[in-house]
Amino acid sequence: MKLLHFSFLTIATSFFSFLSCFSQTVSPSLLHEVWNASWIAVPEQSPSGYGVYLFRKTISLDSPPDTYIVNVSADNRYKLFVNEKQVSLGPARGDLNHWNYATLDLAPFLHSGRNIIAAQVWNEGEWRPEGQISFRTGFIMQGNDGAAHDLITDTSWVCMRDTAFSPLRFDVPAYYVAGSGEKLDMNNYIAGWEKLDFPDSHWKKSQVVAPGYPQGLNGGYGTVSGWLLIPSMIPAMELTSQRFSKLVKSDKLQIGATFPSIKTSIKIPAHTEASMLLDQGFLTSAYPRIVFSGGKNAAISMSYAEALFTKYPSKGNRNDTEGKIFLGREDRMISNGSVNQIFIPLTWRTYRFVQIKIVTFENPLVIEDVSGTFTGYPFQFNAQLESNLPELKNMLDIGWRTARLCAMETYMDCPYYEQLQYIGDARIQALVSFYNSGDERLLKNAMNEMDNSRRPEGVTLSRHPSYTPQYIPTFSFWYIGMLHDYMMYVRDSSFVKNKLSGERQVLEYFRKFQQADGSLKGVPFWMFTDWVESKGWTSGVGPIGKEGNSCLLDLQLLWAYQLAAELEATYGMPAYVELYKSYAEQLKKTIRSKYWDAGKNLFADRPEKDYFSQHANTLAILTCMFDDEQQQKIAHQLMIDTTLAPASIYFKFYLHQALVKAGIGNDYLNWLNQWRDNVKMGLTTWAEISDINNARSDCHAWGASPNIELFRTVLGIDSDAPGFTKVKIEPRLGSLTRISGEIPHPKGRISASFQLENKKWHIEIRLPDNTGGNLVWKNNLYPLHPGMNQFVF
Repeated sequence: MKLLHFSFLTIATSFFSFLSCFSQTVSPSLLHEVWNASWIAVPEQSPSGYGVYLFRKTISLDSPPDTYIVNVSADNRYKLFVNEKQVSLGPARGDLNHWNYATLDLAPFLHSGRNIIAAQVWNEGEWRPEGQISFRTGFIMQGNDGAAHDLITDTSWVCMRDTAFSPLRFDVPAYYVAGSGEKLDMNNYIAGWEKLDFPDSHWKKSQVVAPGYPQGLNGGYGTVSGWLLIPSMIPAMELTSQRFSKLVKSDKLQIGATFPSIKTSIKIPAHTEASMLLDQGFLTSAYPRIVFSGGKNAAISMSYAEALFTKYPSKGNRNDTEGKIFLGREDRMISNGSVNQIFIPLTWRTYRFVQIKIVTFENPLVIEDVSGTFTGYPFQFNAQLESNLPELKNMLDIGWRTARLCAMETYMDCPYYEQLQYIGDARIQALVSFYNSGDERLLKNAMNEMDNSRRPEGVTLSRHPSYTPQYIPTFSFWYIGMLHDYMMYVRDSSFVKNKLSGERQVLEYFRKFQQADGSLKGVPFWMFTDWVESKGWTSGVGPIGKEGNSCLLDLQLLWAYQLAAELEATYGMPAYVELYKSYAEQLKKTIRSKYWDAGKNLFADRPEKDYFSQHANTLAILTCMFDDEQQQKIAHQLMIDTTLAPASIYFKFYLHQALVKAGIGNDYLNWLNQWRDNVKMGLTTWAEISDINNARSDCHAWGASPNIELFRTVLGIDSDAPGFTKVKIEPRLGSLTRISGEIPHPKGRISASFQLENKKWHIEIRLPDNTGGNLVWKNNLYPLHPGMNQFVF
């Protein structure tokens, strides 16, 4: 008998139809009226504890429908099957006041006669990821019209708990909040539960636990508890098959030469303990899949690691495996002895290396296949870059992989350890999305969630969704930065306008902590700036003066005021423009008087002028604290003064912008040694911190800034007006003799080509329709018009 723990066998062939069932129109009544459908659960089960639950309903149709639109959600997660094919998984993460549902057209999967609709719903209870907010276990489905009314969730659905599943805790001496592993006993697994002919007469009727309330509910008495439903604004996640690249080593196994790149059976004799180590060849986020037969009660474990360790936490070169130890999240399964059992975990895993261990007893076991299915937000790489330096293409590929692995239903700081959407990370990730893809939907989703996270006093949370609230007030400054970025690169004025009230509340929060001279003092919680291992820095917080003042914090507030003034000038109120400008001018004077050290030609980190950093002086340049000549002197110090607390791979995003602003952007390609070192150490994504050997996470998209700057700084393509309505091309080519590329634009595409031939630069720039701009070449301005522009200098 063939056991289907998770019907991925149908996914590879139905992937595109799976995607096409998304992005359907939501019935307007579902946005404002109580749903006819109710949230349902399995009776007599813990409402919030760990559990995997199955729901079924059959419907009969006289003929295949043209459309059959339903809206579906669950707490925590669900997988929806129609006639044995998986058609949806979700919901996209949100919070209780903004609980996402997917809108699907099931018509392509329905036929005349009897049809089975089945859902697997699970609640990870206390083992859920930190990013998973929960009210209680529940499942809901609501049709858009009369035909789909037959599928509303109520007591007509039958249900059962699947007791084959249990959690498996993963303990690691680091901050890990991405969920537990799974234990699956195939002896207890309910085989064929999603099939039409499965006998379910003994299953229980579902229990109604709550009405379906939309977030925009009209009427009632306002006493709503539980989930407030909103339509998800993001598409279905990508699902693409992957094979492992190689077998690193094995013990007590006879394995053919084609394994694992080609499906190959491996027999494990009875009474054997065996193991193997597989290398994907690059870091991935995927649903691992193992198929096995026989071996009654045999124990199989699969463990997942970003890298192997020489001695924790040291990793060394990621390509080296000899003599290293394995530490990783683990899943376990028990065989029931049947043929072609399949294990795929309920949620995806992140790994480069997978270790498989097998223990057999009275009967031999056969591993039929091991593979994976990549998953992630379905970004498409819509940019191009070619040059006479091949390493740039490699850096782009690594950065794009990093960005993709840190983008699922939300942006994530890292896919392995946390899976949390932090504002500081997301600002950089969003710009990568703009320049490499042009898809702004995940950013809009992130901006909505960050805005939703604002506390009554005005400050945002540092990350959201997050079961445990965390406050990093400095990240509220970067929220304003993200909104400004959105204004400049996306043509969506209404979205920006709707966010201005939140921007004002954020800044009003900090007014409470500004002294008479404008300087901040006593802001509570974690005032993180960057991961720095230098004197005076503690847990990412820069030096604070004896009186409680910090140049780093004052400069970040100053920049927020400046960006907010530009937002208000474009889409807001003149009164706020003048107010924020006045606050900024006052703060500028205070910063100069408190922190400027004329002897060192630098800003100090605190009034005592005993600590200095790249960070403070980076922010000083970006906020235009002095004229161009003085800023160039500061930039020169940033490059040569080795006593300064150094910017990490994250904060180099800002450092490099400052150096470009100071006029030395032609050196950009010389600033990439941190990324070159990652490549030398065998990483296939960018590490979390500058200490590559001891980095906790091997994948942090806040380090993917070259995927922005190779286009914005080197090719010089940038927005020169809100909505990218005007383009500025100011290349900084350094030693390059040939480079060309293009990026997506709201009106189409922008391309630029620079080639040195016979000591003359041949330049071609193509702009979209109805879009003009300027080329800046050797400090001279040359108008650009829509279409092709050609120059020879």
